[in-house]
Amino acid sequence: VQLQVSGGGLVQTGGSLRLSCVASGFTLEVSAIGWFRQAPGKEREGVACSSGGDGSTHYAENMKGRVTISRDDGKGTVYLQMNNLKPEDTAVYSCATDLQGLNYCSEVDYEYDYWGKGTQVTVSS
Repeated sequence: VQLQVSGGGLVQTGGSLRLSCVASGFTLEVSAIGWFRQAPGKEREGVACSSGGDGSTHYAENMKGRVTISRDDGKGTVYLQMNNLKPEDTAVYSCATDLQGLNYCSEVDYEYDYWGKGTQVTVSS
């Protein structure tokens, strides 16, 4: 199982980024993917998740309206589109997969089995 994360970078307040999570070694169609972030000195927190099967999505309250998670199972890729970024969004963003995530996804990190290496997102004021 591998998850390759890309798309981070430096943006100004109000800017946008799209992160990608390329999955391999497992069946993405029946697996959930979650996006998480961890800022310096803070605990890791869930940002959004997408379930396998029905593709249902869930978003953290503080991210609703600013992020969209989408998936292209054919390309084995899950995306996180982030808009109207704020300095407090600065963090390392990672994706993870729950191999039992058929028609279900969680924003809780311990429910995920495998993790990709994170990408740094820095939002300047």
